[in-house]
Amino acid sequence: MDERGLIRSLVPLLGSAATADDCAAVRHGGEWLLLSTDMLHETTDFPIGMTDVEIGWMAAAVTLSDIAAMGARPLTLLLATGLDRPERLAGITEGALACCRAHGADLAGGDTDAHTELTIVSTGLGTAASPVRRSGARPGDLICVTGYLGGAQAALSGHDQYWRRLIEPVPRVAEGLALNAAGVTAMMDISDGLALSLHDMLAVNECGFAVDSARLPRPGGVPEDEGREFALYGGGDFELLFTIPAEHFPVVGVDATVIGAVVAERSVTVDGAPLPGRGYMHCWGSSPDQNPDFR
Repeated sequence: MDERGLIRSLVPLLGSAATADDCAAVRHGGEWLLLSTDMLHETTDFPIGMTDVEIGWMAAAVTLSDIAAMGARPLTLLLATGLDRPERLAGITEGALACCRAHGADLAGGDTDAHTELTIVSTGLGTAASPVRRSGARPGDLICVTGYLGGAQAALSGHDQYWRRLIEPVPRVAEGLALNAAGVTAMMDISDGLALSLHDMLAVNECGFAVDSARLPRPGGVPEDEGREFALYGGGDFELLFTIPAEHFPVVGVDATVIGAVVAERSVTVDGAPLPGRGYMHCWGSSPDQNPDFR
């Protein structure tokens, strides 16, 4: 079983709304609170060679990215750290604090304990007057992404010029806020790869997504076929995937590319052919492990 199948098994207990978006959304007075939590392990999430400061940055960034994907403003972060060695805490805290400060959030505290493998749980809180959901896409909308795709996977595949892209992801907080204000209809981050993200959006929309691979913004200096594969299936980029009416694009201050269109038929295609829902996933049992080989 993969993680998405496991999460779907909880829908009868929690309801579909609890599993539909990048964050939990809770109404509080006249605004929404957006809450997200992420667990990261050294053997599967932190490539060999990362410093503790870089690990702390990444742990904060992945959670702030979830908040950005809802078009929300991050407020604060809590960090719970299971330490294999206690002297690592200072560097991890330094990195997480730097990421929070760079994106307008506070590091408010957390918890520590002893663990055989370094494990970090980051929990973030943000606010929005009206958050952007993964649902809401409409036929005729443009499909767009911020930045470029495949850089993190390129680094894992030996293209060392993309190392910083892999280990120091940048949550698109300013872009998420601008896109929310511009009237995007659906949005999420692309932490697990474009193909999986499109299938995630398919699951909560009554429409489909048609991508033109020639339009994909890819990492430079990578062979064309390899770059296409990385852009479609590589995880770890933390860019934003969004749909938007054509008349609202482009959005001032947001570096984004149109990669396709929302269509009436409920399917995900690339260049007219079905796009497999493949990318970064945790798996159990007999299912193949689709995590990058960081070790």
